[in-house]
Amino acid sequence: MKKVLSAVAILALTGSAALAGGPVVVVEEGQPEVVQEKSSSSVGLLPILLGVVIICAIACGDNDEQISMNPP
Repeated sequence: MKKVLSAVAILALTGSAALAGGPVVVVEEGQPEVVQEKSSSSVGLLPILLGVVIICAIACGDNDEQISMNPP
């Protein structure tokens, strides 16, 4: 009786371990993506262009002189 009981216990312990879980899926990770930063020279370009536009708007501004077609 002890032999049968020990055989059943061994089969129950090893059988459950053999069937436990699912298939093992191994997913390899790819190479990390390298992102290059923008150069700092492109950051200073916008304020310079904005300054040139403002100076041109002031220098080329509309004159308030009105020319009349009738001489005085």
